[in-house]
Amino acid sequence: MKKFLSLALTPALAFSLVACSGGNEGASNTEKSGDEKVELTFWTFGATGYEDLAQEYSNVNPNVTVKVRSAETAEHHDALFTALSAGSGAPDIAMLEVDQFDRFKAAQDRFENLYDLGAKDVQGDYLDWKWTAGENQEGDFLFGLPTDIGPKGLYYRTDVFEEAGLPSDPAEVASLINSPEAFQEAGLQVKDKTGKPFVDSIEMAYRAYLDAAQISYFNPDGTLALDDEGSAVKEAYDYAVKLNDMGIVGKFDMWTPEWANAVNKGEFAAELGAGWLKGWMEGNATDAVGKWRVATLPTEFAANWGGSYIAIPSETENAQAAYDFVEWLVSPENQLKSFQSHGLFPSAPAVYEMEEFKANEDEFFGGQTTATVFAEAAQAIEGAVYKGEKYFPVHNEILNALKNVQNKNADPEKEWKAAVKRSEDLLAR
Repeated sequence: MKKFLSLALTPALAFSLVACSGGNEGASNTEKSGDEKVELTFWTFGATGYEDLAQEYSNVNPNVTVKVRSAETAEHHDALFTALSAGSGAPDIAMLEVDQFDRFKAAQDRFENLYDLGAKDVQGDYLDWKWTAGENQEGDFLFGLPTDIGPKGLYYRTDVFEEAGLPSDPAEVASLINSPEAFQEAGLQVKDKTGKPFVDSIEMAYRAYLDAAQISYFNPDGTLALDDEGSAVKEAYDYAVKLNDMGIVGKFDMWTPEWANAVNKGEFAAELGAGWLKGWMEGNATDAVGKWRVATLPTEFAANWGGSYIAIPSETENAQAAYDFVEWLVSPENQLKSFQSHGLFPSAPAVYEMEEFKANEDEFFGGQTTATVFAEAAQAIEGAVYKGEKYFPVHNEILNALKNVQNKNADPEKEWKAAVKRSEDLLAR
């Protein structure tokens, strides 16, 4: 789960990476890899199962050995930044998490352009919004091939919904809770009938709109977007404050022991979670087997949360061999394997039509085939959110403001203005 709790990288590292000069040493190595012996280093994070697929690739391509190194998310990205900044020590292949991606895009010369290695040939295999988010602003440089994604759905407790007089069938829930207003009404009904909060935390209430925004904290030119007219962040902030004022927001922060216990015991009704959350639930919420289901969210909340790309640093001396492996690794067939073994939700729509995918019933969710719900959610997403290089520090400032509103009964507008000022100060440093 720490894959999605990435820590911000230090400004000094970010500066040194952008300031680095140097040639694109691997760019000329674009001929298809031949029969020479090649050893590739591959840095990953989280539980991916890529070690097994790398061995499978080597079994079929005995001239290629792929050495996989896995680390925690923050450690992985910090180490990669350090290596790229130094101009030496980077791997041949590296995973990049979406919330960290824009930091690395600032140093385009440190990566291979995958369009030069054959990526155009497979572009049609992936969701448009996922592919586009892997490009530079001009669209002529591809940093990474798409791996997993995190389409969001409405996780809900059937017993709490039934106690509140709400339907518990996923199709009926999706039909009923089909707008932000209907979301609020369902929340009030749960509160009135059960005394329990509807959504677990103010962060999740905030992310309802935030994750769906095309522009969040930064404009593509790097300027802060918080005070822009019609700011999507302010809309998300105001919605979270509204839900809190209605008394339907809990204080169970994700990943805390209190939250884990609440998931198990049904102490709140719903979670706006990504597809990867089901893996945590299945492994950790053992008291809640059969009590959770998943429905699609209102279209206004359709969004992606999490996921990765696989890039090739330009230090590599084996760019084409590295690309050939990566293209194979993230093919639809292998994305199905990664989904089945480690819950990595596919970014290749062809997987959604495979029988092994559609027939994947989840015992934890009462036999529901949740994969098809998230596949529908993935295809409803209109575009990826631009994160910006300092996404995490600014996100934390806004979140701190919301927590002050909830926990200290602070004035929402004063907290908002203070958070904007702190964010501006961060950029000025």
